[in-house]
Amino acid sequence: MPVRGKFDIDLKELQEKLLELGSFAETALSKSIEALETQNIEMALEIIDDDSNANLMYEDINDFAILLIAKQQPVAIDLRRIIVAIKIAANIERIADFAVNIAKSTIRIGSEPLVKPIVHIKEMHKITLEMLKLSLEAFNDEDIIKAKKLADMDDTVDDLYGQTIRDLMQINLQKPEYLPQILQLSFICRYLERAADHITNIAESILFLVKGRQYDLNK
Repeated sequence: MPVRGKFDIDLKELQEKLLELGSFAETALSKSIEALETQNIEMALEIIDDDSNANLMYEDINDFAILLIAKQQPVAIDLRRIIVAIKIAANIERIADFAVNIAKSTIRIGSEPLVKPIVHIKEMHKITLEMLKLSLEAFNDEDIIKAKKLADMDDTVDDLYGQTIRDLMQINLQKPEYLPQILQLSFICRYLERAADHITNIAESILFLVKGRQYDLNK
């Protein structure tokens, strides 16, 4: 097989490994909010136990990418594809970590009745999950239109985050005995907000891949 043909196959394998990690993070994030809403401690524990799989996938992507660079010594857009894959993998792995953090907060809340319906938290999660799926599509298709759309979605998550924190602080004034739970719910909001920021980082990486220059979408 020609060298270029083998390299293209390797690049495709790297892309598939990254999409697999992304799919794992999607599932973990969905399960984390389901565990919170249903206060399912067993599910939360499963999310924590499964996180080692994300770490292994991330390490595999890194090792594979470094080997590609060492063997093929790529330049221009081929090198950008590999560097971007490494950067995106790091952001996705952090998103999987946020799912674990949400699961840990769920365990800390335990069976105590929730102080309020988690409507805004679920909406934050819904948009963040949509962002993650769209970012993976944008990476797979090298689609900068989809990538740029992620910045606007991130702004919506930021707005929901601010509103939810204000609501929780108001509840704390009325029901100070629920402070430990309110803190955990605030942390969960923060984890979702940070996950959305990391997806915006993915969008920036896609723009760098296609355009060959750095963009800051988190302003």
